[in-house]
Amino acid sequence: MLAALGFLTITIFLFLILTKRVSVIVALIIVPLVFAIIGGFGSEIGPLMLEGIQSVAPTGIMLGFAILFFGVMNNAGLFDPIISKVLKMVKGDPLKIVIGTAIIAMLTHLDGSGASTFLITIPALLPLYEKLGISRLVLAGVVALGAGVMNIMPWGGPAARAGSALGLDPMDIFSPLLPAMFAGIVWVLFVAYILGKRERKRLGITDMEYNHQQELEEEERNMRRPKLFWVNLLVTIITLVALIKVWLPLPTVFMVAFVIALLINYPKPDDQQEQVKSQAVGMVTVISIIFAAGVFTGILNGTGMIEAMALAMVNIIPEGTGSFMALLVAVISMPISLLFTPDAYYFGVLPVLSQSAVMYGVAPIEMARASILGQMTTGFPLSPLTASTFLLIGLARVELGDHQRFIFKWAFGTTIVMTIVALVTGVI
Repeated sequence: MLAALGFLTITIFLFLILTKRVSVIVALIIVPLVFAIIGGFGSEIGPLMLEGIQSVAPTGIMLGFAILFFGVMNNAGLFDPIISKVLKMVKGDPLKIVIGTAIIAMLTHLDGSGASTFLITIPALLPLYEKLGISRLVLAGVVALGAGVMNIMPWGGPAARAGSALGLDPMDIFSPLLPAMFAGIVWVLFVAYILGKRERKRLGITDMEYNHQQELEEEERNMRRPKLFWVNLLVTIITLVALIKVWLPLPTVFMVAFVIALLINYPKPDDQQEQVKSQAVGMVTVISIIFAAGVFTGILNGTGMIEAMALAMVNIIPEGTGSFMALLVAVISMPISLLFTPDAYYFGVLPVLSQSAVMYGVAPIEMARASILGQMTTGFPLSPLTASTFLLIGLARVELGDHQRFIFKWAFGTTIVMTIVALVTGVI
């Protein structure tokens, strides 16, 4: 019963947002609410929702103040000279920009943090994409692909969770997958080339010999602070270092950075208030989605739906496929990121799957490797069950359904390519 309710909740949620029948915020709240009531959890809904909201509160605060901080820096003109120089280097070629985006995303994800990857890459590249008219879906999608393939690293969440759940060293899980990961990286660059070539065909190569200041509206020019460029750049670099090194809790990093940016660039109280207002619509929209996602995961976790779905997944695997369980898990690992949170899968599903696989001669470490080829690696930047997804789409200003439709096949392709290489090299 619970498993059926869980699968229905996920299915109807995805249907509603992919067909755009309702907004993401409405779907995230109303769908689990209805199925929780049907399941007899009416009296527990309030505490479950609150628990879910509390779990995402730090992410919501971080994202809200990150939007404010980067908004102030953008209004002050921090990105103007950077964009102009990059445009001259790439000569207005969308193909070069999209490939460069993939490389930047993979490099910035070396720390294993989706949040920091998205906070570094999206605000820096979005003005460039908008200047050339390149689709924001391409930006969000290519960054998602780059971060996804790099999330296999042993210090990333999935490998660490798999190791903890099965009592294995994450490096032992990861090291044999290096050829597969390399193939995944090549695939991501190939996809970036395809998408970039499409954008080049659609937009052409733009002659970027222009005066950026002349293109700005008078109100925008009045907000620019070109004399403070180096100061703003220093503040931004320190902020990003503090984010990566975790000098302070992540939400407070952007809270402090935002007020410093305001004081430096707009010391008058009225100007400070205007800066907040200029970012208000985007900030409120994104934070609302984050807290709605908290309600969604809070209900699914608290009612036991996710746990029941995990057991159901294990039970429906046909006995005849026992010796191919690692291959089967690898193939479905990316799509099931849409069904299970990382903790639910790696601590709930994977141990049971591994125990079953042992009976067919499949080692637990092979199941772990198969899992990290997609489950919350290539799949995490598309899953509605991770806050990072909403951080990505919020910063890129794209809809979840549009993002999933656009990049799902390419992300799934990454997993398939890596699975083939892993199978050929004998590590699964």
